Amino acid sequence: MINLPRDRMDQVVKRFDMLEAQMAAGPEPEAYVKMASEYADIQDMVGKIRALRAAESEQADLEAMLSDRSTDAEMRALAEADLPEVEERIEALQRDIQILLLPKDAADERNAILEIRAGTGGDEAALFAGDLFRMYERYAAAQGWRMEVVSASEGEVGGFKEIIATVSGKGVFAKLKYESGVHRVQRVPETEAGGRIHTSAATVAVLPEAEEVDIEIRPEDIRIDTMRASGSGGQHVNTTDSAVRITHLPTGIMVVQAEKSQHQNRARAMQILRARLYDMERSRADEERSESRKSQVGSGDRSERIRTYNFPQGRITDHRINLTLYKLDRVMEGELDEIVDALIADHQSKLLADMSAAG
Repeated sequence: MINLPRDRMDQVVKRFDMLEAQMAAGPEPEAYVKMASEYADIQDMVGKIRALRAAESEQADLEAMLSDRSTDAEMRALAEADLPEVEERIEALQRDIQILLLPKDAADERNAILEIRAGTGGDEAALFAGDLFRMYERYAAAQGWRMEVVSASEGEVGGFKEIIATVSGKGVFAKLKYESGVHRVQRVPETEAGGRIHTSAATVAVLPEAEEVDIEIRPEDIRIDTMRASGSGGQHVNTTDSAVRITHLPTGIMVVQAEKSQHQNRARAMQILRARLYDMERSRADEERSESRKSQVGSGDRSERIRTYNFPQGRITDHRINLTLYKLDRVMEGELDEIVDALIADHQSKLLADMSAAG
């Protein structure tokens, strides 16, 4: 039997009923949107709390029937048959509610900025970075998310030295945040005639998108330089002075955008700069809460080797949770759900263990 915080459950249901009444009263549109968002966030939990209460009431009735000596044999047999199913239902609902009551990452519902960079391995690393980008592109499409490339620097023989994209949709950061780290590939490169297996790597960073209200960037803290764009990225880049470089002076963070429109480049560069500064703030807060940081799956440390993709054996291994799957071809086609779900489950089990230890 799981010991749930009943007072907290009562508060959630009370808040849900209050929101329902306030929304029915016809508030201002802006207030209504905020209420509707909170209402949707707790709707599933309230449904399960009410289902749990109904099941516990049913359990009490069945137990009372069984303890009552005047209950006839037929009714007693029915109660004995029903009780295990009700107890099983109660246990499942308790587990679900326990997970729903876990502390939420405030950034989970945000859009994300995905950055993939070729690491060690030269041309093969760039090709692998391209493969990873296509994997995330397919995964995003399957989730119903929108993915838009912000900037890309192509490799000499294909793939990308670096590619940055925005990913928009429901619960994007909650699922993609576990992808930050070093991804290692073992395969015979297309560029290698000798047929020897090479190991190369690419780094993935997933940053929650930040709003202007999250991060204040003072005009005196940035330097904006306009320059002639160069390198790959489209026919226009060598003919315009549209590239923008923004340097955040207090941190030294530098963002370069080299697409066609100077105005768009500035807006994109500021978007990426805000996300990096917001990510830095989150990392600092995590370090201050060092105990909770230990329980996180992949703290976002960009130098941590998180996954190996072994093509000759069709094997993919996530080193953080010791998960190995022999379906690499399907994962590269964007079927990431099994890995992502396992990472989320591991994270939740560690949070539950931390709560039990604290309690």
